[in-house]
Amino acid sequence: MGLIRTPLFEAAQAAGGRMVPFAGWEMAVQFEGLVAEHQAVRRRCGIFDISHMGVLTLRGAGAKEALQALVPTDLFRIGPGEACYTVLLNERGGIRDDLIVYDRGWQADGQCHELLLVINAACAATDTAWIRSQLEPQGISVEDRKSDGVLLALQGPEATARLEELAGTNLSGLPRFGHRELKLAGASAFVGRTGYTGEDGFELLLNRPDGLLLWDKLLASGVSPCGLGARDTLRLEAAMHLYGHELDGHTTPLEAGLGWLVHLEMPKAFIGREVLERQSAAGVQRRLVGLKLQGRAIARHGYPVLAAGAPVTSEPVGHITSGSWSPSLEEAIALAYVPASAAKLGTELAVQIRGKAEPALVVKRPFYKR
Repeated sequence: MGLIRTPLFEAAQAAGGRMVPFAGWEMAVQFEGLVAEHQAVRRRCGIFDISHMGVLTLRGAGAKEALQALVPTDLFRIGPGEACYTVLLNERGGIRDDLIVYDRGWQADGQCHELLLVINAACAATDTAWIRSQLEPQGISVEDRKSDGVLLALQGPEATARLEELAGTNLSGLPRFGHRELKLAGASAFVGRTGYTGEDGFELLLNRPDGLLLWDKLLASGVSPCGLGARDTLRLEAAMHLYGHELDGHTTPLEAGLGWLVHLEMPKAFIGREVLERQSAAGVQRRLVGLKLQGRAIARHGYPVLAAGAPVTSEPVGHITSGSWSPSLEEAIALAYVPASAAKLGTELAVQIRGKAEPALVVKRPFYKR
């Protein structure tokens, strides 16, 4: 089967994008270069094409109550114009996907509550089918909100000023995880103050023609186009999870360091609740930790984690989920699952890299914070 292309494929190529396969899509991995794009977002502003992500609209009088049964986070803590990060769970308490839920409030007729979900590209088809199987029997409609539209991420310390210029309005009243409809240079856009970089920024959903025009306008104004490579190093510095690496169907949010998403005090049933209650009471056997390597060797996904001083041929105590050289910190950093007994800050470990045991230290996450 051929790779899917976003509406910005040709525009990305024209801007110098080097295209690679990703989650069934053909996406730009870099433009000017990974480090230059990374630093553009940390210091100024960058724009990412994230049109491969799935966007769903849920509608119905009981939309929030119905979705509540699928996630461990109390959705009634947010109201119209607000959003939250959460996870979809399976019966084992494992993570089907992570997502953002935007509360769009009751619609004009007062009969329909609307939620907007942004889900991962790799899980979009399975998520959509599963959510439909769970919610449509309850009278909740589940629709593809994006269709052939464009989803952009405008990220960096200059993102607010750039967006205010386009919108002709002050955005100081739009908080983190807030959202609203805005006119951007005359085009209607759904705007959420969310992102995946550890910087301030926005995610913008527009129809195809308006999205193409906005991309061109931003590039013409000097905003740097950025690819998947910089998106990965930025999110890793911020210790943000990537599905298929830190998160999967065999990992619970408590193991993944996402216990703050699990609201067991909420008197409502949700899929996987009993497993998380038992795990919360007994404690987890493994934890996700941040590692800094002591040399310049880079740990990659799947590399074995060893006890400090153990021979390189010894049985691993854990494994790396994500690793890279950090352009901001100029150090090798990684995320890894290790036994709970080895998760304490300051614990000395090692990573097996090209036949050598490279020393590593358990450190506080996130690695980088503005």
